[in-house]
Amino acid sequence: MSTAVSTSPSAVPRVEEVFAHAERKIRQAAAVLWAEADVVLGGHVPSVTGYVRRLTIDDRDWYAKYSFLGISLVSLLRGTCGDWDEVRAAQAAYVRRPDGLMEREVGQLRFLAALGRPRVCGVLGSPCGVLFTRAVPGPTLASLLLERPQDTAGLLEAPFRELTRLHRPATAQTLGPAAAIGERSVSGTFLRKFNGLSGTLYVDRLGAERCDPAERAGVVELLRRVVARLHRLRTAVLPSSASGAVLTFGDLKPEHVFFPSGPDGQPVFIDPGLLRARLVVDVVKLISRTILLMAAAQPSEITGKQVAEGISAFAEARVRGLPRAVGNGWLHELLVLWLMDSINILTTYLSAPAALPISAQGEVLVKRAAVVCAMADQISDDLAVGTKPDAAWEHGLAWIAAVAA
Repeated sequence: MSTAVSTSPSAVPRVEEVFAHAERKIRQAAAVLWAEADVVLGGHVPSVTGYVRRLTIDDRDWYAKYSFLGISLVSLLRGTCGDWDEVRAAQAAYVRRPDGLMEREVGQLRFLAALGRPRVCGVLGSPCGVLFTRAVPGPTLASLLLERPQDTAGLLEAPFRELTRLHRPATAQTLGPAAAIGERSVSGTFLRKFNGLSGTLYVDRLGAERCDPAERAGVVELLRRVVARLHRLRTAVLPSSASGAVLTFGDLKPEHVFFPSGPDGQPVFIDPGLLRARLVVDVVKLISRTILLMAAAQPSEITGKQVAEGISAFAEARVRGLPRAVGNGWLHELLVLWLMDSINILTTYLSAPAALPISAQGEVLVKRAAVVCAMADQISDDLAVGTKPDAAWEHGLAWIAAVAA
């Protein structure tokens, strides 16, 4: 779907009416599932993708998630799907579709539960288009990486090892094509955002409501350069077919992995976005989002260096034993996709209307956009001028300490 921004204020839905509608639907859906239970709506969880609320049902903690037309709240509030009356009418039909985003996510959670590994959060269903999942206790991978940066390699290996069964080629044949969430594709998202004239206008307007005016022009110029390079690198590096595709978790990030029994126990995953892609996609997302975590948390330069060493060991374990040419090609693809994923996430935050609450991490990344863009500019320039992948990778690892400082 296009990311073009409406220029008519009357065509843009308001945050208040969008959130009020979602809350009503959550209350209606909860009444369907827990007619006799004591249902208490908790706090709103800021998100750029959908409306999320905490709930307590008879003293048990749950999450409720509601998606509008399967697109991000940022796109919705920018008028991509029309004014509020048009959105509301389209949404009434969307929630009845069997391929709606929440229906697919319910199906994926049940698919993973049947697969047995990785472990996933409990899911109840999606009446009225609302997805209900059980809250998972324990620390997240994100919190553990910040607490134990010296253990980064092992901490990243633990969840990735859980995906072994999912990554087997035969498993990809057992998930129906309609059940995949292709919206989580790194390269697909990049192309939707930065395609043609609408992509140019999108970049030009980034940060208009979020950025420090003194920094915005520099951030936008860096993004123009990075996006142009990544477009060229994409066609030269990424495979043109689905060769080597497996089922990937699709939205693998440190905040989506919990350790209920502590860091030595089996992790539990939330919010899958299963899609058919090359295995490198799950490696990319875990690395990219770990680096963005460091950029937002700013723990220290020393912590950044420890995390960089762990990321390096984690990535090197993926190519160990491969012929040198194959390993270099894999590393080149990893670098391109890493930059695409980071730019996809950063620009979503930058384009969010000021009235839309975003996560604390998102707020900090907006303020540190110049640093993240400088990192992407340096690495994409390395790749564009033909720097060998291992040298570009070393430059990228050095940047982790800088963004964590």
